[in-house]
Amino acid sequence: MGIEAALPVDGFVTTQLRRVINFARRNSLWPMPFATACCGIELMATACSRFDLARFGAEVMRFSPRQCDLLIVAGRISIKTMPVLQRIYQQMTEPKWVISMGACASTGGVFDTYAVVQGCDQFLPVDVYVPGCPPRPEQLIEGVMAIQRHIEREGMPPPGGKRMPLGIAIQPTHAPRPQPVGLTLGS
Repeated sequence: MGIEAALPVDGFVTTQLRRVINFARRNSLWPMPFATACCGIELMATACSRFDLARFGAEVMRFSPRQCDLLIVAGRISIKTMPVLQRIYQQMTEPKWVISMGACASTGGVFDTYAVVQGCDQFLPVDVYVPGCPPRPEQLIEGVMAIQRHIEREGMPPPGGKRMPLGIAIQPTHAPRPQPVGLTLGS
């Protein structure tokens, strides 16, 4: 007279347990911010009350890579800071995801110089690209939601198996309005 007598189908517990685990993983992402430029301000704005990243279970910004599973790279990455970023990524727990936030983190932005890495995807597997200079907080939230949708569909990763990066590019959600007064140069 245990639990097996109460369950009519053998696979019920395994299937439901997987759904519960995915629900818990999806709603408890712990981001590791790696903000080096103006995108960091937008990253901070997502945690404020106006945008409230806490609705999605990702408000606990941890600054210890061993407690994180979501790396948000926001801003330009120099050649000297790339080894630090790689070490942070290696110390994160599995399964882990990476969001490349902004033009500088994704492509190097306007900094086409020898000292700036032209996209962190050359050294890290990036799952979601959030475009913009700087991107709006709504776009970052959409990137977090894209990872959550993937976690819900993915299931538990195979033990010891490597995950391929998703490579999702978020579309901008903000369209600038035209200026209310036309600008004219000269007289």
